[in-house]
Amino acid sequence: MALDARGGLTSAHVRLVAQGLGVSVRTVRRWVAAARSEGRVGPLPRARFAVTPHVRGLLAVWGGNVAAVHRELVAVARAAGDPDAVPSLATLQRAVARDLSAGERAGLRGGEAARRRYDVYGKRPPTHRNACWEGDHKRIPVRVDLEGAAVCPWVTWFVDVATKVIVGVAVTPHQPARDAVLAALRSAISRAEPYGPGGGLPGVVRVDRGKEFLCRAVERALGAFAVPVEGLPAYKPYRKGTVEALNGAVEEMLLVSLPGYTHRARPAEAYRPDAAEDLLPYPDFVKALLDWVAWWNTEHRPEGLADGVTPLAAWEADPTPVEDVAEERLAFFALEDDGRQRKITTKGISWRRRFYIGDWMAGHVGTAVRLRYLPHYDGQIEVFATEEWGRHLGTAYLAQAATLEQRRALSSVREKKARQLKADLKAAEKLRRTRYTATTTAAAPRPRRTVTAAQAQAEIVEAQAGDLAARALPDLIPPREPPPSWARPVVRPRPAVGPLSASRQPTDGGPQGASGVPEQ
Repeated sequence: MALDARGGLTSAHVRLVAQGLGVSVRTVRRWVAAARSEGRVGPLPRARFAVTPHVRGLLAVWGGNVAAVHRELVAVARAAGDPDAVPSLATLQRAVARDLSAGERAGLRGGEAARRRYDVYGKRPPTHRNACWEGDHKRIPVRVDLEGAAVCPWVTWFVDVATKVIVGVAVTPHQPARDAVLAALRSAISRAEPYGPGGGLPGVVRVDRGKEFLCRAVERALGAFAVPVEGLPAYKPYRKGTVEALNGAVEEMLLVSLPGYTHRARPAEAYRPDAAEDLLPYPDFVKALLDWVAWWNTEHRPEGLADGVTPLAAWEADPTPVEDVAEERLAFFALEDDGRQRKITTKGISWRRRFYIGDWMAGHVGTAVRLRYLPHYDGQIEVFATEEWGRHLGTAYLAQAATLEQRRALSSVREKKARQLKADLKAAEKLRRTRYTATTTAAAPRPRRTVTAAQAQAEIVEAQAGDLAARALPDLIPPREPPPSWARPVVRPRPAVGPLSASRQPTDGGPQGASGVPEQ
């Protein structure tokens, strides 16, 4: 068009453009004629249906079901007397596929987790060892035997992002707390046996916003070594992809082969969990998991490492210096301070209304001490001197601890009470909730169980009587007669009121009322 405006457009130019675009000369001349007459240099815009905000809202209501949205649009248009205003189902489907991305359509069907599968996250640049650790909890989908009960344990671990070495692991038979995080961090920082050789102080620890990772105990423990904790935004697992990949790898490589695996494919019959005698004992499971961790570090060759080496080989080949921490500094890394001074008595050390004793306490009665303890564990405490803070005196153990049989009997009693309470609450819920019959038409449902007037009145009276008895006050009951030995008040008769008595003064010196009569 610029050549045509200057008068320099020739047939050679038209043939050159046609050859470069792969079209005929006639097509190029038609494009030029349309630009001269209509002023456009592109194809004619076609009127087509587009997805409006109203249609997007209907797609969200119907979970991405385009056919259901089309039926609703047709029903509304027919009610308005304009059935031709709605496009065909095929047109609506093409518009949804054209105007909404694959991630948006998946999000309408399956929510945020489904939409996230279509996002592009990129990859962090490579770093050196101990530049960053990632930590996480994982619920192990394997039922194990713990003192006769089947439980699903949890694992808390930390992995080095650069070399993929698992530096620290801690296993708990229940949902972990800050004590598990501190124990895993201690094993990660220490390089002594059996934890080494990977470890040392990291540059930063990246975790999610779990309250166990961001608690003050973890902040103080890592803050003493000037190690920051980076709390990632919630519901964004891709921000710590290394440890999330480890969570999936342990399930595919180890857990699926263990007895008691809860995600195993099963036949169409009713689900029957593995018998208790077929489950792994808890210590055996911990050993199997730690063996797998050793295999991961020393034999497995994960993708992403240069030259296909093992994580431990990549760790040892990295020339970055490692900052070690003395073992005496890590001996009580996971312990919390009691915050007050206590004294050793002849019964031991009193803490939380319990006494703790140790063989080293002989000859130290009256000594002022400080205590440190493992969070959520009161079986033993560590005792330190007050005049030299940091000097460890010894370990004290709980005196008169319950035996295994007593703890099992206590657990049985507590479970029985819990089952009874659950049954009572379930029965109360049945009485409270009114159930109705199923309906096949647009009519009000009828109650399943019909109560007579006499039954309703009897139950109301019984409930009111119970409430009054529960709210009865002790002062409503008349007191008993006092013993004869008690001194009782003497009631004097009131004298007659007259001209002579009005001027008479009280002989006992008692107080007088407004009328001059002695008060009783």
